[in-house]
Amino acid sequence: LKYSHQWQVSEALIGATAIDQTGDPFPEASLHACQQADAILLGAIGDPKYDNNPSATVRPEQGLLRMRKSLGLFANIRPVKIYESLLHLSVFKPETLKDVDFVIYRELTGGIYFGDKIKEKTWSSDLCLYHRYEIERIAHLAFKQAMSRKKKVTLVDKANVLETSRLWRSVVQELARQYPGVSVDYMF
Repeated sequence: LKYSHQWQVSEALIGATAIDQTGDPFPEASLHACQQADAILLGAIGDPKYDNNPSATVRPEQGLLRMRKSLGLFANIRPVKIYESLLHLSVFKPETLKDVDFVIYRELTGGIYFGDKIKEKTWSSDLCLYHRYEIERIAHLAFKQAMSRKKKVTLVDKANVLETSRLWRSVVQELARQYPGVSVDYMF
């Protein structure tokens, strides 16, 4: 305890363990525990017995998705930085990676994971649905981070074929006006 912090830790079920013990991938008791916590440390949730069973109707990932939606955990923020001491371990040439330093912002409560799902005998469908507010709140985070870094945002999408991606582009173009120092580009 270098900084004399005191931790009060409680455990809650989620994923495969929760299914095995309760039949529910994210029981109400786990949601309540998360709501009462100051922070959540989440471990692995899956199990091969579910991963390799496409006919399973209850899956560990349903717990993770319900947790995200219930708690409003919409931002997956992934920094990507290469450390000099690890360059030799990469499959890429060191000179290609030398100055890599960027952050990926991914929206977590909309899109294909949360859209209506249909499964028939010979076909299935997952609706990809985004609301404007879902795009705005993650884009604002990315723009704010860009202001304190390299002042650049790249939106990666499929606007050439998807309506949802065209909405993303439209919203990001509108928001960009609020961040005049940030350049924006687009990539399929």
